[in-house]
Amino acid sequence: MAENIKLAVLGGGPGGYAAAFYAADLGLDVTLINLEDNPGGVCLYRGCIPSKALLHISKLISEAEESSKWGVTFGKPKIELEKLREFKESVVNKMTGGLGILSKQRKVNYVQGRGKFLNSKSIHVDLVTGGSQEIAFDYAIIATGSVPVKVPGVSIDSEHVWDSTGALELSEIPKKLLVVGGGYIGLELGSVYASIGSKVSVVEMMPSLLPGADKDMVAVLSKSITPKFENVYLKTKVVSVEETKKGKLKVTFEGEKVEEKVQEFDKILVSVGRKPVTQGLGLENTSVKIGDKGFIETDAQLRTNDKNIFAIGDIVGQPMLAHKASAEGKVAVDVIAGHKAVFEPNAIPAVVFTDPELAWAGLTELEAKERGIKVSVAKFPWGASGRATTIGRNDGMTKLIIDPETERILGMGIVGAGAGEMIAEGVLAVEMSALAKDVAMSIHPHPTLSETVMESAEAFFGEATHIYRPKRK
Repeated sequence: MAENIKLAVLGGGPGGYAAAFYAADLGLDVTLINLEDNPGGVCLYRGCIPSKALLHISKLISEAEESSKWGVTFGKPKIELEKLREFKESVVNKMTGGLGILSKQRKVNYVQGRGKFLNSKSIHVDLVTGGSQEIAFDYAIIATGSVPVKVPGVSIDSEHVWDSTGALELSEIPKKLLVVGGGYIGLELGSVYASIGSKVSVVEMMPSLLPGADKDMVAVLSKSITPKFENVYLKTKVVSVEETKKGKLKVTFEGEKVEEKVQEFDKILVSVGRKPVTQGLGLENTSVKIGDKGFIETDAQLRTNDKNIFAIGDIVGQPMLAHKASAEGKVAVDVIAGHKAVFEPNAIPAVVFTDPELAWAGLTELEAKERGIKVSVAKFPWGASGRATTIGRNDGMTKLIIDPETERILGMGIVGAGAGEMIAEGVLAVEMSALAKDVAMSIHPHPTLSETVMESAEAFFGEATHIYRPKRK
């Protein structure tokens, strides 16, 4: 049956291309509509991938500086901006080019252009090469992603005010950079520019960085990352931004912690969040509904109010993460192909790729408190980790969120070097309903940072080898 189904996927990001490729693997007749030369979307072209390439360089610079404590001293790094850009672009081109090849191998009909629904069965595409094309479908998946949010009074029309896309272009290294927003995008890109020579200040309206993450984990990250910045202003907002005749940006702050209320910066990076792309898609010509917060409404199978149209990724709500979009895309395709499927994950991992990294999956301690769920928290400080000590990275912590009655693992949080790689064990533990004893009895290799997961579980029972912490009664 699937072989006769015509599927149109609007948007070629991690959600869109994952859905299109999976559908082709199942035998559907797939058309993927996207603006770029190859699939990839914001994540590969202007987001996840280029930022992580630059963060790798940032970490390398930091480690070279830190090695002097161990008796190995390197000279001051020479930053060749053009080569940095070339490296970043080579990574992007390799990844997107590879997706282009995979698209052809799967015989996906790739249409480069901007799509708009004519009705619940057809899409009009304005082709990048000129002209237009009308595509008929049995089913469609909307995966158009999101764009950076603009802040009134801050996002002024100036080449000196960047969003994340502008910052990733690496057009220059500003002497003074202001990052508006203390979330993961601001901290990641702020870290990059701080490492290559900018004096970076971060301003955040909330009482702490990374609002929404557990405070004890943010505290560990803040202790390590704050010294890399010139200033970190919390509970502070930007009141106004003016461009001076000298090409500087005069910024006025409002907040008790800011002594100097008016300061000048060379550039401003606005990173206060993203909003879904739903405008200009012709949704008014369908039965698709948009909710109060601007997201497309879907059910557990990712089906919109229009029975022929599905929606996935950033346009259907939080968390706005590439891997969540990919997973949703596969569920939508399964439903279209006639399989029994719903999107009901217990753990969607989130990673902040600063140094140290911060990652969590499943229930957080903060969520448990807000929802009135009784939990036990087991922690293992990396100061007691042999591997962390050998690499000079005791600035970390691993914690487990555990149901005190069933002893089932409900969530995991890690802050420290390589946390993003390690959190996958937490995802598996939560999804498989693992018990704390399952993790405690699973032999982890020594000496590794992964042992901290095992010892966190042991700490729940008051049996962790490398810390003494009796189980609470």
